[in-house]
Amino acid sequence: MSITDPNHPKANILSVHQRLATSGARSAHVFRTDHGLHLVVPQLAEDVPGQAADMNGGNADVDAILYRWQGAQFVEVNRLPCPSGEDALTFRSGGKTYLAFANLRTGKGPYNTDVDSLIYREDDDGKWIVDETLPTFGAKQWHHFSIDDREFLALAQGLTMPGLSPQGHGRSVIFERIDGRWQEFQVLGGRWGYNWDYFRVAGHHFLGYADHISPSVVYRWDGNSFIPYQTFGERFGRSFLHFSQDGEEWLAFACINGESTLHRWNGELFEPHQSLGGVGGREFELFRHGDDLFLVRVCFVQGRPPVAKTDLMSQLYRWDHGKFEVVEEFPTFGGTDASFFEADGKSFLVVANSLTADGRFRQDSIVYELSLDNA
Repeated sequence: MSITDPNHPKANILSVHQRLATSGARSAHVFRTDHGLHLVVPQLAEDVPGQAADMNGGNADVDAILYRWQGAQFVEVNRLPCPSGEDALTFRSGGKTYLAFANLRTGKGPYNTDVDSLIYREDDDGKWIVDETLPTFGAKQWHHFSIDDREFLALAQGLTMPGLSPQGHGRSVIFERIDGRWQEFQVLGGRWGYNWDYFRVAGHHFLGYADHISPSVVYRWDGNSFIPYQTFGERFGRSFLHFSQDGEEWLAFACINGESTLHRWNGELFEPHQSLGGVGGREFELFRHGDDLFLVRVCFVQGRPPVAKTDLMSQLYRWDHGKFEVVEEFPTFGGTDASFFEADGKSFLVVANSLTADGRFRQDSIVYELSLDNA
């Protein structure tokens, strides 16, 4: 038996199970409906023949790829219009399942960053139809959550690049569900938003917001609105992730141009506890296997275009005596996202890769089988 076999006692924890032909993949969102286990991959762009490599270029008028798990692998079943898709999110509302995309731009250059982000709804036959479009500006991520009987959808958006001026406020914003539609509730002010995480600690509702050029802030719900509570970085924020472990509350923060960090709740604030690696951090995925807790840190790039390094190592951590320890590293190429799932009695991790080593978009995303007992 080869050690590349995931069942071999000396096998690596992550072994390649399937390669997916994606282009500028920005998310790997795994979800279940009554029609099975699905994966959707929104794509940023496609390479334009004859055009020089440019991680901010390409053809933005692309589709998101929808897969279904069958025969122990993901099989493409549909493509949904999704120009420059940066994120995908499924949520339930009013007894229906929705699939929301954050759409960054349209065109092949010059680009339009004032675009409608698309929210699809699953019909009774499992088909996806556009249910609502919301005007956005350089949209990056949606986050759905509820507080008591109020339902919210937060949008991380914004860009501050030369020549770009939003038609509206262009700031990151929270929508509330009113009479079955999304209405703007609160503008938070971030100018280049990336990510959200809603969580509860000590009876309080918190909302973590990561931003590239504005401060990354944890907000607290005061019963009427979200107010700033704690700042984690003035610039370069990419994501937050909250979890509970060992009777305590923890918050991970990813930074693209600095240390990613883990913080512990001390009763009033989250205080620094551990480094989670250096520059390049973009996204986290947390999952449990038996009594073990695992964390994935996905790394995007180091440096800036046109010399950004896209071929990096990302990390799989296991919780050990009050901190995370690296148990394996794996290669990513402009890594943007990871999703853990279980199927057919096995554990898997799908990782979205968005760029080749020379800055092209046509890069495979990878489904790994996990041999977590080897950790």
